[in-house]
Amino acid sequence: MVRGGSAPSARRGFHVPGPQGPVAFGAGNVEGSRALAGGTVSKGSCEAVGAQTEADVNPKAYPLADAHLTKKLLDLVQQSCNYKQLRKGANEATKTLNRGISEFIVMAADAEPLEIILHLPLLCEDKNVPYVFVRSKQALGRACGVSRPVIACSVTIKEGSQLKQQIQSIQQSIERLLV
Repeated sequence: MVRGGSAPSARRGFHVPGPQGPVAFGAGNVEGSRALAGGTVSKGSCEAVGAQTEADVNPKAYPLADAHLTKKLLDLVQQSCNYKQLRKGANEATKTLNRGISEFIVMAADAEPLEIILHLPLLCEDKNVPYVFVRSKQALGRACGVSRPVIACSVTIKEGSQLKQQIQSIQQSIERLLV
């Protein structure tokens, strides 16, 4: 129950407590701007939360795909989803590795905490399966055909698959990243 009458969403120019001070909404301010102590709003601090630079990526997320390889990877992940050659999630990826049916593993570098998927590179190296990190779990989720973020996925083996050539091409690209 909110004291003082109307609910905060009904008032114009309300403040919500945030981790780095109150967040100002409405009253002509840019949505999501941080209110400074003097009451002014810093419009320069409205950066995209999902955008990451080289420095923002955890150094444990190695090898990290560049933009061109990421696009090719996500396209292939989307196609493999259509061909029923995709397993989504860290647990499913682990199962495919243990069963020996994984072609390659794609992991998200922005998984929080990253340690929840760092057992996968160890398993991949034991099983000689290529693995790679992409920057965004949201983009990986969209490529997997789900509306939720996905932190890991596995493209699986299927006899007579039409994707075999593309899978081999991506495997070679991933191998080149490790050299």
